[in-house]
Amino acid sequence: MSDRDETRDTDRHLIGAGQVQGTTVYSLAGKQLGSIKDVMIDKASGRIAYAVLSFGGFLGFGDRYHPLPWEKLRYDTELGGYIVDVDPESLEGAPSFTDEAPNPWLDPAFGDAVSGYYRRVAV
Repeated sequence: MSDRDETRDTDRHLIGAGQVQGTTVYSLAGKQLGSIKDVMIDKASGRIAYAVLSFGGFLGFGDRYHPLPWEKLRYDTELGGYIVDVDPESLEGAPSFTDEAPNPWLDPAFGDAVSGYYRRVAV
């Protein structure tokens, strides 16, 4: 299947990582929060662990990247994007990083902080 065919076929259950990147993320209230910059895959299990949400910048400047546990996202075909049960205020206090910061995934404590934060936060 070519990339062109894959982008038109939104009814399938599988999607390539390249198609996930750039997809808009919305709050439960339907407010646009940002877009998916990347996905983080657990090497051992092969499962997606996090979607990295680009949030808080303006025109691509000053963006912060917020890892969201993959299970918090739900795809909405009508919106053409993901819905997450986290509000903007909760994202402000969530673990995040910037392009200027060293790779936080090298520190196991960062992953623990992300997981712990979203276990505590409920909208």
